[in-house]
Amino acid sequence: MPTATAPATVPTVPPATGRLSPAGVLRSEWTKLRSVRSTVWSLLALAVITVGMGALICAATVSRWSSSGPLERLHFDPTGRSLRGIFLAQLAIGVLGILAVTSEYGTGMIRATLAAVPNRPLVLAAKAAVFGAVALVVSEVVTFAAFLVGQSLLTSPVPHATLGQPGVLRAVAGGGLYLAVLGLLALGLGSIIRHTAGAISTFVAILLILPLLLQAFPASVQTALSKFLPLTIAGSMISVQQTADTFSPWAGFGLLCAYTAAILAVAGVLFVRRDA
Repeated sequence: MPTATAPATVPTVPPATGRLSPAGVLRSEWTKLRSVRSTVWSLLALAVITVGMGALICAATVSRWSSSGPLERLHFDPTGRSLRGIFLAQLAIGVLGILAVTSEYGTGMIRATLAAVPNRPLVLAAKAAVFGAVALVVSEVVTFAAFLVGQSLLTSPVPHATLGQPGVLRAVAGGGLYLAVLGLLALGLGSIIRHTAGAISTFVAILLILPLLLQAFPASVQTALSKFLPLTIAGSMISVQQTADTFSPWAGFGLLCAYTAAILAVAGVLFVRRDA
């Protein structure tokens, strides 16, 4: 006679809510950023360009110091000279900021991200917060390293600078701040355009093409408008000696922050309104 068996009990799993806490979203964005190979290569390029180019320029300055003129020696800025690599390194941080967003669109991972976190403003804010923190730490370390290496190469009779001299610490720290905020600006462009090549082209145009186009205008127009360009702001921030036709370092930095905030605000609105 067959015996009745009790039905097997199946453990119940609570339904997925599709929502993560803000801390969970930050951890998720950190995992995505550090697990992408482009992050490592871009940060490595940032370090090599900033430190290496600064060292080469300082070494070249020593070798040709005896043939430099009195005007060049009078306006010589050892701090700015060791931080010249920032002008190329900004391309590396910009590419990284763009890839932090566009890589998800390229692979389709953005759909999984939004399925797990329907709160789109939270997603974009977490991306910006994680990227901004990483960019700030790495940029500050790299700019201080470039300064120390560069000044060690500026041997007598070439003047060298120390962090205790007026304006030097501000210039070195300002270089790291500039790179970090510029990276966030690039992240905003990547979120708006959502295509890697297009976003990089736009970023390069803002940095390098606009100054070239400005050369076609009269000198008075160039002087009035050039101080609003990121490249001019960078020159002011990393220099101890200031010129009359540029914003002060902190005023220029505030303007760059305003640019970045505006682009991130536009990116946030479009991120909410558009489909993934």
